Amino acid sequence: QLKRYKNNWHKACFVPIQSDALVIGYRTWLKKYAGGQVDWRGKYSGALPPTPPREQLMDRYWSHVVNCKSCNSLYKSLNVVEVMLQITSVASIGVVAIMKHGTMSVAKRNSMVVLAVLSFALSRWLAHYIHKNFRYHDYDHAFD
Repeated sequence: QLKRYKNNWHKACFVPIQSDALVIGYRTWLKKYAGGQVDWRGKYSGALPPTPPREQLMDRYWSHVVNCKSCNSLYKSLNVVEVMLQITSVASIGVVAIMKHGTMSVAKRNSMVVLAVLSFALSRWLAHYIHKNFRYHDYDHAFD
């Protein structure tokens, strides 16, 4: 019965959903230009192309982030936040170092040092987060 519907697949079932229009369009295109099937043997001569290196295969940045508008904008924004946190850290330490001992209260001085340490720690955490989610991230089954 499958052979009977191979050429008339659209008569085998009725798909009234608008989202199925792409499937119908693809099947129509496939029938018109490829004879209803994909010619894998003609393209690859029976052999698949060589597997790329693991780093290239698992790289998220070049395979997805560069091409996805929302991921790319988030990636850029997080990098800006990371740099701003690093600048805040260095600037806080600079202000504490430049000020003379008597011009700034101990509480303000300690607050600036804590701000510098927290900014630096957050920038390192953010750098790790960006690398883990947007760059190459190897998967090791042994740690599951």
